[in-house]
Amino acid sequence: MRHITHFAVTLLSAAALAMAPPAQAPANAIGSTPVRTFAYTVGGIAMNIPTGCMFTHIVRGGGRRISYQNAGVDCAFVGALNAGFCNWRIDFAYANTNTNTKVYRTSRGRTHTECRIDPMRSNSPQKLPRYGKTCARLHVNGTRLASRCHHITR
Repeated sequence: MRHITHFAVTLLSAAALAMAPPAQAPANAIGSTPVRTFAYTVGGIAMNIPTGCMFTHIVRGGGRRISYQNAGVDCAFVGALNAGFCNWRIDFAYANTNTNTKVYRTSRGRTHTECRIDPMRSNSPQKLPRYGKTCARLHVNGTRLASRCHHITR
């Protein structure tokens, strides 16, 4: 009898969920891309950033609302031994996904002159005017080194 009651409750719950209005699906995404190897000079000192660093972008929200967005660099192995990223900034860009992928809004980050092995930035919540994509972009010394995008779809 206990198994029949459990089955009946499960069946009724499934039926109630099927008849309920559809909830908006969460739009959570996380992804990483490698930071390319590069070298630059700061104050006459050569800075070499080897491979082993990943740029990660996290997005949380639902529909066209982004409730949380963060991007940062994690380095491992030889990459963790470097002097860090100097004169860095992280931007968040929002674009259409039609053929021209036009960026309609950019949240430009502050340029940090201090050197950090783990640069990171969070952005304020956003209400996007249309579906499209959001991208996080890592710049060091004015050069874009990595970009990671996520599509915001219905």
